Amino acid sequence: MHPDTSLTVSIANRPDDIEKAIREALDEIPLEDFKDKVVAIHPNDTTATEDDKTACTPAEALRATIQFVKNLHPKSIVVTAGPGAKTADEVYKVMGYSDVIESEGVEYHDHNQPPFVAVDLPFGPQRRVMVNARVLEYDKVVSLAQLKVHSTACVTMAIKNIAMSFPAAEFYGYPRVSQERHPHNILQDKQAFLVGMLMRFPIDLAIVTGHPAMIGKGPIGGKAVETGLVIAGRNAVSVDSVGAYLLGFETLAVQHLRQAAELGLGAPFIPIGNESEKGRLKIKGLAVKEAAKVFRKAAYGEEF
Repeated sequence: MHPDTSLTVSIANRPDDIEKAIREALDEIPLEDFKDKVVAIHPNDTTATEDDKTACTPAEALRATIQFVKNLHPKSIVVTAGPGAKTADEVYKVMGYSDVIESEGVEYHDHNQPPFVAVDLPFGPQRRVMVNARVLEYDKVVSLAQLKVHSTACVTMAIKNIAMSFPAAEFYGYPRVSQERHPHNILQDKQAFLVGMLMRFPIDLAIVTGHPAMIGKGPIGGKAVETGLVIAGRNAVSVDSVGAYLLGFETLAVQHLRQAAELGLGAPFIPIGNESEKGRLKIKGLAVKEAAKVFRKAAYGEEF
């Protein structure tokens, strides 16, 4: 991978075609190293009902991501599932993921289920976590997340999408934070836990979609707003920091992004005159200041 790759963040805006927005955003990101690799794609699959699907990645976004990755000629593609509040079978049926997986001919794996293995974490309040053994076999991890606020993590995007999904819910309980089956220390400092998980389970491609975004309250039950925005890049800290900025937070305000940046896990977005710090991130596609206008117009009805 080219050394500058992780400094590139791509932003696309297609309010009427999220699949095209994903393709446009990913076209700007070098991904040649995905060839002949086992690529795992994890959508935000936290929980859904027939009446409310707004907390999860839409099926069309999952389809577009699978189709794009296919063109990279991977060894295989695995849609790896790990909902927090319901079983994977329930969520995947409601969201239409099962139909996408079948029609695209890719593998499906529920990493909430056994066999479980203990994995040590280098940082945070929880220094050992139980995961499905299969997650240790993925060559490349794609976090396909939503742009949302979060009541305890401030924001939830690519980093949290993996960090709070890989710990097996069949071991810890639904939701994991309930500790119904096995106690843990995650809640002592959830944001530091996210950093520890990112260190142990790096994200090779971060995709954050505002289709829909969620404001006011999250990760579920907030106001869903259709923005048409997609943010993508090889570094999850960089991508999530741009997303946080759109939500109204700078990197220093989001503990897990600040800590991750301080530990050298990524270059955050630092606004200087509404753009990135010179010499740091390279923004492709839509400029951040323009993306902020799009987001604020969709979320609040005005550009401010």
